[in-house]
Amino acid sequence: MELDLAGKTAVVTGASRGVGLAITRQLVAEGVRVAGAARTITAALEGTGAHPVAVDLSTPEGAEELAARALALLGGVDILVNNLGGGDEFTLNGFLATDDALWAQSFEVNLFGTVRVTRRLLPSILERRGSVVNISSMSARLPGTGPIEYGVAKAGLNAFGKALSEEFGPRGVRVNTVSPGPTRTGMW
Repeated sequence: MELDLAGKTAVVTGASRGVGLAITRQLVAEGVRVAGAARTITAALEGTGAHPVAVDLSTPEGAEELAARALALLGGVDILVNNLGGGDEFTLNGFLATDDALWAQSFEVNLFGTVRVTRRLLPSILERRGSVVNISSMSARLPGTGPIEYGVAKAGLNAFGKALSEEFGPRGVRVNTVSPGPTRTGMW
């Protein structure tokens, strides 16, 4: 597929496997210089030709580190793909079985990590009139399809993307949120 992206730069979060790895591979194939962020750098990510960046985006420090390293590696960012998501623990036992720790962990991974990375990279994206793509989930609109805390965090991500679009669209930044259904990944 030819997307006329040769020479552009991108940051992809959650790039080590699944949807993030597929996005990273496609962007590199299109001639994009990519910084691929993940907590654990996999052999698959290393094999893409992207610049792997090992970082934990569930912390404020992780977002700061990713932004600093990506800007240093790439010289600026045209495209940000916020694919970070999932989590280390899930429960399908319903609301009453979901404690505060699971809620907090899910929001850190599925919403706040994206908010922090976007805040740090948006000045460069604004300067280049680039794009932000948030990868959400069908669970944001159909919360019965997954853990409650995950669906609620992803619904927050949808609202975040819409608010960014309304604020920064008039300034030349395109913001889209994509909500895939079941995808053949480790989570499914």
